[in-house]
Amino acid sequence: MVRKLDPDKHEARRRAILTAAAACFADRGFHQTSTADLCAAAGTSPGNLFHYFPSKSAIIAAIIDQEAEETAAYFATLTGDDPLGDLLRFLDLALDLAADPAYVRLALETAAEASRDSLVAVRVARNDAALQEALRGLLRAAAARSRIDPALDPTAAAAWIGALIDGLFNRVALDPDFRPQEQRAALRRMALRFLAVGDDGAAS
Repeated sequence: MVRKLDPDKHEARRRAILTAAAACFADRGFHQTSTADLCAAAGTSPGNLFHYFPSKSAIIAAIIDQEAEETAAYFATLTGDDPLGDLLRFLDLALDLAADPAYVRLALETAAEASRDSLVAVRVARNDAALQEALRGLLRAAAARSRIDPALDPTAAAAWIGALIDGLFNRVALDPDFRPQEQRAALRRMALRFLAVGDDGAAS
């Protein structure tokens, strides 16, 4: 008799493997992490590991896909009532993520892998495009409410906000004394000045 698959348990186990794999990749890098390392971290056998993912490359792809899902879910929770506030809170989230050394190492490892692996590059580009579209949406909504300079090009502004976040992760990697969560006020001030917003929250 064939045992029925419990979809909830299957998904929970799949996510547990991804969590363990992400920690390994952050610690050792994609290419230095062996199948044995992944199995040890996930507490499973190679046969069971490959039951969920056919290859190490598939695990890397799934981690990137999971990030896309989490980002989409985050923006889906926004009500749209305060787009400028939503943008600032997203920057706060970026600072919180940058304070996690493992997250930073994995993000930079993924970016580096995108320059070597075309399949990874496609996924990373897709994730970035989705984030850029979400940021453009917040900027357009904020401009429509006169919360930022309405003459600001949302595409260019979103690109620079993305570059600011990318630079944040690189700064954390390069400077061990840089404390992201201590930079909240400075990052908000830079963003508001860039968007031509005064200290009272209104467009200048």
